[in-house]
Amino acid sequence: MVAVTDVQMSPVVLAVVSIAFFSLQFLRAHGSELLLSCGSNGTVDADGRRWVGDMATGGNFTLSSPGLAAPLAGKSNSDEIFGPVYSSARFFNTATWYTISVLPGSYCVRLHFFPSTYGNFSANNSVFDVTAHYYKLVSKFNVSEEIVWRNSVSNSVINAVVKEYFIVVDAGGLKIEFDPSPGSFAFVNAIEVMLTPDNLFNDTVRKVGSAGMQLPLGLKDRGVETMYRLNIGGPALKSASDQYLHRPWYTDEAFMFSTNAAQTVSNASSIMYVSSNDSSIAPINVYETARIMGNNMVVDKRFNVSWRFYVHPNFDYLVRLHFCELVYDKPSQRIFKIYINNKTAAENYDVYARAGGINKAYHEDFFDNMTQQPDSLWLQLGADSITSASGTDALLNGLEIFKLSRNGNLAYVLGHIDMGTQRDSLKAGKKKELWEEVGIGSASFVALTSVVLASWCYIKKKRKAVKKEAPPGWHPLVLHEAMKSTTDARTASKSSLTRNASSIGHRMGRRFSIAEIRAATKNFDESLVIGTGGFGKVYKGEIDEGTTVAIKRANTLCGQGLKEFETEIEMLSKLRHRHLVAMIGYCEEQKEMILVYEYMAKGTLRSHLYGSGLPPLTWKQRIDACIGAARGLHYLHTGADRGIIHRDVKTTNILLDDNFVAKIADFGLSKTGPTLDQTHVSTAVRGSFGYLDPEYFRRQQLTQKSDVYSFGVVLFEVACARPVIDPTLPKDQINLAEWAMRWQRQRSLEAIMDPRLDGDFSSESLKKFGEIAEKCLADDGRSRPSMGEVLWHLEYVLQLHDAYKRNVDSESFGSGELGFDDMSFSLPHIREGEEEHHSKPSSIREEPDT
Repeated sequence: MVAVTDVQMSPVVLAVVSIAFFSLQFLRAHGSELLLSCGSNGTVDADGRRWVGDMATGGNFTLSSPGLAAPLAGKSNSDEIFGPVYSSARFFNTATWYTISVLPGSYCVRLHFFPSTYGNFSANNSVFDVTAHYYKLVSKFNVSEEIVWRNSVSNSVINAVVKEYFIVVDAGGLKIEFDPSPGSFAFVNAIEVMLTPDNLFNDTVRKVGSAGMQLPLGLKDRGVETMYRLNIGGPALKSASDQYLHRPWYTDEAFMFSTNAAQTVSNASSIMYVSSNDSSIAPINVYETARIMGNNMVVDKRFNVSWRFYVHPNFDYLVRLHFCELVYDKPSQRIFKIYINNKTAAENYDVYARAGGINKAYHEDFFDNMTQQPDSLWLQLGADSITSASGTDALLNGLEIFKLSRNGNLAYVLGHIDMGTQRDSLKAGKKKELWEEVGIGSASFVALTSVVLASWCYIKKKRKAVKKEAPPGWHPLVLHEAMKSTTDARTASKSSLTRNASSIGHRMGRRFSIAEIRAATKNFDESLVIGTGGFGKVYKGEIDEGTTVAIKRANTLCGQGLKEFETEIEMLSKLRHRHLVAMIGYCEEQKEMILVYEYMAKGTLRSHLYGSGLPPLTWKQRIDACIGAARGLHYLHTGADRGIIHRDVKTTNILLDDNFVAKIADFGLSKTGPTLDQTHVSTAVRGSFGYLDPEYFRRQQLTQKSDVYSFGVVLFEVACARPVIDPTLPKDQINLAEWAMRWQRQRSLEAIMDPRLDGDFSSESLKKFGEIAEKCLADDGRSRPSMGEVLWHLEYVLQLHDAYKRNVDSESFGSGELGFDDMSFSLPHIREGEEEHHSKPSSIREEPDT
């Protein structure tokens, strides 16, 4: 082996080697940053740092394809920290990657996504994958869905996503690839790449439930994603408080099982790290506050301080706890147990003893492999009752939860959420969509991406199974006779298929020929299209020399649309009600799947609230529409032994006929309710952005109360006449449900009412209307009323308004004179189906049209 001193080196080479060596040492000690503002040219100042535009030349990065750079349309509604870098974005319609020249080592990578309108383009519609240095970071990623999930699990309001990862990079540099899903596109606003300190993660940690056993994690071969970073008991800390990696810390209240179970303590004097190397782990501010049990009067010391965090199932997690004793100046005064996911992580835990004194900060990591698909990670601190500690107490200063990759994968695809609501508001007035410019599909693709591959394979198998024995073109209808399974369809004989077809045809009404359908739609003239969706298109048609109908033609090339179409067939073949859009007939010739409905001349309820220029509905018309929709939903919930859950209640699925009678439409996402011995239906999340029940989203447990929540959002939308999600508004007004609830809790809903009503309503009726909506949006589904109760009280609201109108000229107008002496509003304890005129039948009933 030759010593370095034996090698003859020129002064230039020696200088380069020296610079490289000392640069590496400096970077490892102080952190290295590459801050890219995507779609920008020049530099941008944000978060107290300078960001370079990715259009600049001469940097230590390259871009495989330029894609499309676009500026933010209008004023940014992001927070004041990152607003400047969210003023532009880069879009990609093909797989594109950034190659960043960095030294080998461990790096923190942050990706910033602000889903808004850029130029004429909407980033909300993007669906894509991201890979970094062999690790799949996200898959079928839709930023708006991620925002919904984060807001629902943290009870917060964010309008941007920052994904943080820790990756070990070798000598080949760092490659970050954005790969759009077929028919969609990818985008990014900003990228951060920072060299991390060597001691950020230890390779061996304590395994939960193993009596203190240390487990090697092999983090050099695993990617890490930050899920939560909380300052326990203290305020949120901005990223500027972290001089090393600029990590923000958030508050913990939203994750506590009960805030009454703990108290906060603080001490900002003379706190120091147990090891000087720990200064890069967390800022000293984290250790200045803590939560303690602080209740020595609890019987038998049996209560715990608990936090619940919603996580992605089937991953391994690293839980980092930060400790600093702020009160006791000797050991054995505060000894407790630590539980993670109901398993003992540590016992006989004494912060003072482990730190070696008061005001000494340190952290400890715990590992848990979650193999049984839970959606929650629980952390609990409880007194160790077998010790001689003087106080029944526990303490925690900070918390971080990291997800660890499995087989190179960190991606988790969230359940499907229909983003149509937000897209509609963003598309208004646009002359050109993004995919028209860069050639990447249609806006409806977002509604299909999370399940399209699975559905395609499933439907393809279904088709093959039925095609073997069924007459051409008949298979979709036969498949749903009496809710038959795919297996039943495979084994059915030709004679049984014929009987099934006859049975279905009888229930579904008139059988149209394809010639009649083509004549009614003028050979599917595009000018007659009145609606589109995952199933295909809806045409306005005319049959029988003058009868106007709506004709829904399924797109047989779209697996997910086929599934929803089949579901609608199943539901509508069983249901008849004057407040459900009626099916007139069907057509199944030439492998077509076509349904014919009654035509709803006035269109959607939403079109009469905002966005179309139509005259505004009166307050009475709005109440009537809500009552009609409530009657339809109540029938769905009670019109069968198990009931039916609509799962996509929104103002575009409430249609109005010539007389403004409201009817529920679109049953493509509907599900049969739980059995008598069940409380819910476990199913993947489906629904529409802004209307989705947060409880259903978190637990993937569907109940009729999920429809009630969505209907509560509809009530606020009817009163305020604005989109349920409007990213062009200030941050606290983006989400209608949250914004309206804040006003409603102050009993000031009138302040945000549709101004076009011009005060032509009874304040008492509005008060009751708001209280109904508030109860529908209760966090706990069990606290929400049934649709029968909602219907009962909406009819009461209408009585109040009618009485007001009759007495509007009376100077002595008041609740007592109207016959409503008890104006306190409390939903009666009526069990579903018990209210008058709405009794629950023992089987499905057909309600007369009169």
